[in-house]
Formats: sequence, structure tokens, C-alpha cells
Amino acid sequence: MKEFGLFINNDWRQTHTTFESINPATEEAIATLASAEIEDVDRAVMAARTAFDSGVWSCMPAGERGRMLRRVADMLRDRAEEFAVAETLDTGKPIFESRNVDIPIAIDSIDYYASLVVDIVGKSIPVSDTALDYTVREPLGVVAAVIPWNFPLVLAFRKLAPALAAGNTVVVKPASVAPLTTMMLGDLFKESGLPDGVVNIITGSGSKVGNALLNHPAVDKLSFTGSTEVGRNVIAASMKNISTCALELGGKSPAVVLPDANLDAAADGILFGAFLNQGECCCAATRVLVDKSIHKDLVARIAERMKGIIVGNGLDEDVRMGPLISAQHREDVINYIEVGKSEAGKPVVGGGIPENQHRGYFVEPTLFDNVPPGSRIYREEIFGPVLTVTPFDGVDKLIEAANDTPYGLAASIWTGDAANGQRLARRIRAGTVWVNVHNFVFNQAPYGGYKQSGIGRELGREGLEAYSEVKNVITWLGQEAFKWY
Repeated sequence: MKEFGLFINNDWRQTHTTFESINPATEEAIATLASAEIEDVDRAVMAARTAFDSGVWSCMPAGERGRMLRRVADMLRDRAEEFAVAETLDTGKPIFESRNVDIPIAIDSIDYYASLVVDIVGKSIPVSDTALDYTVREPLGVVAAVIPWNFPLVLAFRKLAPALAAGNTVVVKPASVAPLTTMMLGDLFKESGLPDGVVNIITGSGSKVGNALLNHPAVDKLSFTGSTEVGRNVIAASMKNISTCALELGGKSPAVVLPDANLDAAADGILFGAFLNQGECCCAATRVLVDKSIHKDLVARIAERMKGIIVGNGLDEDVRMGPLISAQHREDVINYIEVGKSEAGKPVVGGGIPENQHRGYFVEPTLFDNVPPGSRIYREEIFGPVLTVTPFDGVDKLIEAANDTPYGLAASIWTGDAANGQRLARRIRAGTVWVNVHNFVFNQAPYGGYKQSGIGRELGREGLEAYSEVKNVITWLGQEAFKWY
């Protein structure tokens, strides 16, 4: 049983109250966490504020910041197996995913932004013979980073790596149901030699600790990944203090399958898109929109493959689908499945709790066919292993259906004509459109959503620039002093 305090100013602090993190596969406590009070939030923010204002990090030469970040990456690489096991214990995801997705992506994120620190540059702007005009990019200040529970380490570094590379200081709040690997970063940052106050990590409820952090007047940027509902509260907090706001929110991503698609490849790719991380993925391929001429054939292939998915404790090397994150979330997903039965009839595959799982928050991978476009399971984000299929007649109807959603995080197109795939990608209103693949996200490319799926972009150079301000410097070069009156 691990025990964690609050990581503030490069030191661990205990609190009067604690809570436990539960292994969703066994329902057993695996860690005890400190529950922050409002004064602890203030202490963490002011530690970050002091560190930023002192210039100990923001004014450090960019190359030195890069070297320190690479040191963090090397330390995480050396402890990769420890972090992978902890991520599986805390979230339930298969160890196969933790080892081959979460930890490598987190390490790559740090390496990537460490390499970009020297490219945070401005530009010279030709304006006149009597003035020199140029821009510089400067860090924003104190960043509040609120992390969700589905990919804790990946999404922590999606914010930490570019924020730190740009010279900001950060206060991180992980989700209460999956804080373990984020808290483990405290010792890693301290051992790496990061200056005091540059990274602070606090735990506690979103309603108290999260809101106090987001509404703190000394915070310069709010960076949030989570539900669209909570995202609205983050926008309200940013308006209160006129602070910068970046949101990566929910989705209801379509997988559009055209008549000329390779159906075996589409079935395999859609399963990865829909059921990676138990379907607890904001860009999951939850709506299959298929041309009616190939509808039955595609459904048969998807259903056959789904029956082979091994569900169980994520520490089992053969398991490819673990439990959902909590008892409450499992209840929510089961409720959606029951709603789906009333809207679309009996599922083709799944539809309940696996018979052989007597402990843990497991749900069968579930497939609904001929789902009406107006139904709840078609339109609402379920965030679990529930896949819907709806046939349409022709390309125009398929694209119209893909865009018929308040979300716009991602989409995929499955076709044998790559050129047509590029043309159709421009017609879909989503931040990421994949062609003949789904759920591939690279640290080097921007990621974010249209419509109610978010504001701004993370990752890529765009993600780095989002953690900086542009300052314009104008110098008078005239031979005579400027005189107006």
C-alpha cells in the first residue's frame, strides 16, 4: 500500500484527511492519498508563482531546460516497468497497453518537447526605416493542469512537457480515482534536480480542490482534459480571472465505412478504435456509419472479432480489456446498455457483466446494430466498451451523419481510395480525421477538437506555442528623436 502526501515546493506534505485509490479489477485499495484543503491549493499555487517570478526556471537558458527535461525522460525510461504496473493497478487497463502505449508515449512526449526548447523563437518584422520591430515568445506563468483518469501519465505529460519546455511553472491535479502514477512523478522530478516550486502536485476532490485551483487568481492558464460538462465550468473560471484556457473535452467519434473499404482491415481498425482502454477514450470510434451495401458483412466481421476479446485483470498478459474505472462508472455504462436495448433491441454481442468476473468493475464489449440516429446511445458519450452501427445510403448521407453531433474531436474514414479519403476528410468537422486507421495520436502533431469537443490544440509545435505569450518590441531608430507636438 503506497502512501502519498501533497507534492509542494519539492517537498511532501501530509494533510489531516486522506482517501484511497482502488484497483478496479479487484476492488482493493492500493494507495492512500492526501486530501488537500483550500490553503494547500493556495500554498501550491504560490510556490509555483514564486518559482516563476524568481526566474529560476523561466529565465534558465533554453538548452539547460531541455537537458533537465531529458533527464526526467531518462529516469522515467529506467523505471518504465514500475510505472506500467502502477498504471494498470490504478486504472485497470491491460498491462500490454501500459507497457506499449502509455509509458512509451509519455517518455516520447518529454523527449520531443525537450528537443523543441531552443525553437521557441520570435521573428523580425520589417515596418519602416526608423523602427526596429521584433517579437519574442515568453512563458505564460503559472499553469493549472487538471488531468483525467483514463490516460493519467500520458495526459499529465501532454500538459507538463510543453508547459515546462516553454518556461512555465505548473500545479497538477490528477483525478481522484487514478492519481498513482502522477503522484509518483513527485520523487522523479525532485531527484532530477528540477528547482523548487516548478512542479507541484495536489490531490483531492474536483468540487473543492479542482475548483479552488481553477479559480485561483494567481493562475495564468487553465489546461483541462475531461468532460464537456466540467469544461463549461473551466470556461467560467477563465472568464472570472481573464486567464488563458485550453480544453480537450468529450467526443462521439464516427468511423465512416465506404463500399470500397477493405472490410477485414476496417473491422480490425474499428475494434482498436472502439475498445482501446475499455472504450474509456474521448476519441473512441463509438459510431460506425456504414454504407448499407456492405452493412451486414461488416457487422458480421466486427461481431466475430469481438467474441475473441479477452476480458479480465489487466495484470494478466493475455488480457486485452480490463475493468472500467469505478463502480459508479460501470453502473453508468450498464444503464446506457439498458437504454440501448430499448432503443435498438438486443445487442449483437455482449450487453452485460462477464459471467466469470465476480469482483471488479467489468463490462462485456457490446455491439448494437441498426441503431437509430436519434437514440441516446447514438448521440451521447458513453465512455465505455459500447459500439453502435448505423447504415446509410451513399457518401453524402454518411458525411452528413458524421457531422450530425455537437462534438468534433475525431473521425475516421475507411476506403480503398486514398485520394477520395483525403477529399472526404475535408468535409468532416473534427480536429483529427484518420483515413484507414483510428486512435493513432502522435506527440509531434496537433490534437484537439471542434465544436463542444474543446478549445485550442495540444501536442506538436502548436502545443508548445499555446504555453507562451507573444511580446512585440519596437525600438525607434530615427536619426532625430520622434516629435509629434
